[in-house]
Amino acid sequence: MNQTFRIGKIEVAANQRTTIDLPITGLFDNTPMTLTVRVINGAEPGARLFLSGAIHGDEINGVEIINRVLSLPELSGLTGTLVAVPIVNVFGFVSESRYLPDRRDLNRSFPGSARGSLAARLAHLFMTEIVERCTCGVDLHTGAIHRDNYPQIRANLDDPETERLATAFGAEVVINAGFRDGSLRQAAGSRNVPVIVYEAGEALRFDEAAIEVGVCGVVNVMRHLGMLPPAEPVAPRHDLIMARSSRWIRAPASGILRYPAALGSQVAKGGRLGVVANPFGENESEVLARNDGLVVGCSNLPLVHEGDALFHMVAREGTQCTALSLEAGMIEEDYEPATPPASG
Repeated sequence: MNQTFRIGKIEVAANQRTTIDLPITGLFDNTPMTLTVRVINGAEPGARLFLSGAIHGDEINGVEIINRVLSLPELSGLTGTLVAVPIVNVFGFVSESRYLPDRRDLNRSFPGSARGSLAARLAHLFMTEIVERCTCGVDLHTGAIHRDNYPQIRANLDDPETERLATAFGAEVVINAGFRDGSLRQAAGSRNVPVIVYEAGEALRFDEAAIEVGVCGVVNVMRHLGMLPPAEPVAPRHDLIMARSSRWIRAPASGILRYPAALGSQVAKGGRLGVVANPFGENESEVLARNDGLVVGCSNLPLVHEGDALFHMVAREGTQCTALSLEAGMIEEDYEPATPPASG
């Protein structure tokens, strides 16, 4: 039999499921705020997987992905333990904001501190009660506001177990992403808890295709971990693109972006990704691809300033992606860097 799983003051026996509210703090109007966790503890021991959504409060696809995973009838025969936290940044979620009320980014606040800022305290609670009790995790994200992401996994592919989780997920694109200071992945990695990040869709929007890929991906990971019975092999719908790096293509001039390349489209080196011109359609400047590649992220806002990040691309050569030399400042702060720093 599986062991009892404990979070906070609650013990979840084998073959039981429970919803737990972990106190965070109250709002200034005395409204209590809690970190709500659903624990499904299987009858037999196995992997302990956490699922997290809305670490950025306006990235809501993950909330629906976790909701659908929890409703799967296959979970009745679960091996191991599933720990689901659909809304980590509850403060940002209720205010439809990426950030906490103190304007801090929760995903730059890990591992946190029990006596620090609001963000640090929430990060500390999540680390001690969720991450440190699990063996691996899937963190669910979307693009930032006015940004859209093609379904993709970001992970430290230099770690063998993380790479196995990343490829098991089954997304078409897997990007090697180094650790960002203060990120959940970095803090979990320092505790030997491998975490992969699923990125798909746009902030404050449900994207049905991205949600479906996310649900299938989580199930694939659970099958890989032996938490669910293996399924009959299915022919892949696409080639796996393993990208060691990525690049943002920026606006060559200020103006209005017209005829943008679609998310997920293949563009040849030198191919046109869009055109920036003034409101009269004059003084056109073409936005050109620097390599053959796939558009895995884009801005949905056609009003641009010179230097704005417009298209996020991975270069492709067959079913593998060539490594691109990244220029300083190429990766937006909203996204984790796509190559590990020299320090590792």
